[in-house]
Amino acid sequence: MHLHIIGICGTFMGSLALLARELGHQVSGSDANVYPPMSTQLEEAGISLMEGYRAAHLQPAPDMVVVGNALSRGNEEVEALLNSGLPYTSGAQWLAEHVLPGRRVIAVAGTHGKTTTASLLAWLLESAGLSPGFLIGGVPRNFNISARLGSLDAPFVVEADEYDTAFFDKRSKFVHYRPDIAVLHNLEYDHADIFPDLAAIERQFHHLVRTVPSRGRLLVGDGQPALERVLEQGVWTPVDYVGDHPESAWQLRSERDDASRFQVIYRDPESKIEEDGVVEWALTGEHNARNALAALAAARQCGVDLARGCAALARFETPRRRQEVRGEVNGIQVIDDFAHHPTAIAATLQGLRAATPKGRLLAVIEPRSNTMRLGAMRERLMESVTQADAIFWFQPPSVAWSMETLVDAQAHSTLYDDIDALVSAVVTQASPQDRIVVMSNGSFEGVHERLISALAAREEA
Repeated sequence: MHLHIIGICGTFMGSLALLARELGHQVSGSDANVYPPMSTQLEEAGISLMEGYRAAHLQPAPDMVVVGNALSRGNEEVEALLNSGLPYTSGAQWLAEHVLPGRRVIAVAGTHGKTTTASLLAWLLESAGLSPGFLIGGVPRNFNISARLGSLDAPFVVEADEYDTAFFDKRSKFVHYRPDIAVLHNLEYDHADIFPDLAAIERQFHHLVRTVPSRGRLLVGDGQPALERVLEQGVWTPVDYVGDHPESAWQLRSERDDASRFQVIYRDPESKIEEDGVVEWALTGEHNARNALAALAAARQCGVDLARGCAALARFETPRRRQEVRGEVNGIQVIDDFAHHPTAIAATLQGLRAATPKGRLLAVIEPRSNTMRLGAMRERLMESVTQADAIFWFQPPSVAWSMETLVDAQAHSTLYDDIDALVSAVVTQASPQDRIVVMSNGSFEGVHERLISALAAREEA
C-alpha cells in the first residue's frame, strides 16, 4: 500500500511514517518545515520527502492519505485531497487501527515529561529483554529512532498527546489508543490555541480514563489537583499514585540536591509488599526523577522488577533535545532542551542549577509554542527563569505580544529579534565552566550549532 502523509516531519507523524515503512508500506510525505532529527530519520529509512504542500504531491494517487493535525482547511494539498475523493484518515486513528490491535498498550500522558518518561519506559522494557514497540515524540538515544514495531507479543509504548487529532476530528489524539496502562503524569493549562481553559483539557483526560479497562492500571502523579478533578469525574480502573507523598504507592527520596541519586520505594496497595531500590544516573532534576519513577511503575506492570529497573536507569541516555549536551568548547557547555512551558523551563533550570556548582547558567529562550506565541502565560514566564544568571530572550516574528515586558521586569535579561546578534551577545558573556541552555520546541534557526561555532572561533582568534 502507498501511504502518503501530509505533515510528515512532525514528531508524531514522522514516527508514524517509520512504523508504516516497517510494516512494508510504500511511504511518501510532504511538509513545510523539514529539519533534523526527524528529516534525517525519514531519509535514512528511505522515505520520500516533498517540500511544501501542493496538489501535485497527490500524483500518482496514493492508496491512503494520513493528515497531520497541523493541517487545516485552505491548505492547497488538503483541498486537493478533499476534492480528489481519495481515502484519508488521521495519524492517531491509523495507529489505532494498524499498529495497536493485539498489543498491550501503555500510554504516557501529561503536560510535561511525556517524551522522557516514554523513552525511559521503552528502555526499561528493552533492558528486561521484552523488545517493546514504541512511538515517541522525540528520539531516544538508547535506540536512535523515534518509533519501531518491536516484538508483536511485547508491550507498545505510546506518547499520548492531548492535542487535537485532525481538522476533521477535534478529540485529543490519545482517546484513539485505548491503553491497558495509562500514565497520567501531571496536568496544567497548555495549548491555548485549542483549549479555552484547564477544564476543557481535564474533560479530554477523562475521555482517556474512560477507555482504560478495569483489568488495567492508572498510574497518577500525586499532588496534581487537575488530575484529582479528572478522577472525580469517574474511575473504573485500579489507581496507583506516583510521587513523593508518604501514602503514594510509588515514592522517591532524593539523596542529592540535583536528584542524580535517589531512592525508590514501592508499596503494593493490595499485598502490602514493600520494595526499594536506588537509582544513580546521568540525569539531573527532581522532574526527571519523577519521570523515572513513573516509568518504573509502568514497567513493573509488565513484569520488570524494581532492582532490574533501577540498574537499567544507570545506562539511560536522555532523548535528543532533552537536556542534550550538543557540544563543549573551552569548558563551556551548550545544552539543548525542549522546554517551552513555564513549568518545564523552571524545572530544567532548577535541575541544571543544582548540577552546576561552578560557573554560571545562561538561558537562551524562544517562546515558540502556540500557547507562548499567544502570550497566554507571559506572567509565568517571568517567574520561570529565576535560577538563571542571565537570560537571552528571542522574539520570533510569530510572537503576537511584545516581550519587552519580560526584559523590563528582570535583571540580567536581554531581548533580541536577530539571531546573529543573540549569538554574539551570548558568546561575549560566556566563560569557562558556564552552561548555555537553549530552550525551544522548534529548530530555533540552528542556534545551537551557531553558538558552538562562534565559541570555537573565539578560541581560535
